[in-house]
Amino acid sequence: MAEPTVAFGARLASSPAFKELFRDGMGLVEETAAYLDGPGREESRALERGPALAYATESMRLTTRLMQLASWLLLQRAVNEGELTQEQAALEKSKVRLSSVGAPTPASIIEELPASLGALIGKAMRLQERIVHMDRVLFSREAPEADRQVNAISGQIDLLANAFGIRR
Repeated sequence: MAEPTVAFGARLASSPAFKELFRDGMGLVEETAAYLDGPGREESRALERGPALAYATESMRLTTRLMQLASWLLLQRAVNEGELTQEQAALEKSKVRLSSVGAPTPASIIEELPASLGALIGKAMRLQERIVHMDRVLFSREAPEADRQVNAISGQIDLLANAFGIRR
């Protein structure tokens, strides 16, 4: 008799790893807001026209990225707390754009920006990578590895059936 499989995604979503990711994400949102409303505003005023335009563009991209990431984190927390089912979260998640919140900012542009903004952009990109990875684990349509154990003979039969156009 086969061992029962563990729902890794569900365990991951309620694990200390998710809690740390949530804390890091929301902390970064707060840190970014404090920077943009305070020291960032002062730093942007001191920039020349080209870098000031880059600052405005990149701060908007950063804000947009963090809004999307925070939305994903809040959806998953709602699932963990029983406010939404995983299926409801998957429907709502379709409104969140994890992969299209922007390509990495070119290093040449980062160099023109205040170091504090560049550091926040780097943190947001790393957070995005972590969330995209967790999203793949949680919302993957593939069966868990334990459910996909392949019987060598079954694989050969499938190959032969395909070669002869037989449907199994």
